[in-house]
Amino acid sequence: MADNFEPQIIGFCCKFCAYAAADLAGSMRINYPSNIKIIQVPCTGRIDVIHILKALEQGADGVMIAGCLEGECHFLTGNLDAKKRVRRVQKILGQIDMAPERVQMFNLSSAMGPRFAEIAREMTQTIKDLGPSPVKTAKQNKADAA
Repeated sequence: MADNFEPQIIGFCCKFCAYAAADLAGSMRINYPSNIKIIQVPCTGRIDVIHILKALEQGADGVMIAGCLEGECHFLTGNLDAKKRVRRVQKILGQIDMAPERVQMFNLSSAMGPRFAEIAREMTQTIKDLGPSPVKTAKQNKADAA
């Protein structure tokens, strides 16, 4: 694995809590890796298994889902539904010999800007340790052979 590998991570963030926490981290000028490309969603409960798998298929090295604290979802059970879907995706990844740690779920309140930055650093390091996505590598190898 190359030392200069910079992972591409998609972060699906709940509008009310996780996205607000990311915004707070920025407002507080807390540095965190720019590897995470944030997609604001109304609720993590709107994220389906296919969205996560599609992000990986399209070249993301990792996917992070960040929602409200458990029990405090603005849509009641959205984050609990997302947690179940993340577990399902992790199980699928394990079955196809892809590291389940490439997909992770986090829970934050809107006041947890420093924690968001910490999570971003942890997620980036985890993906760096795992290396490039096997999907991306396979696509690159296929393109090089053509």
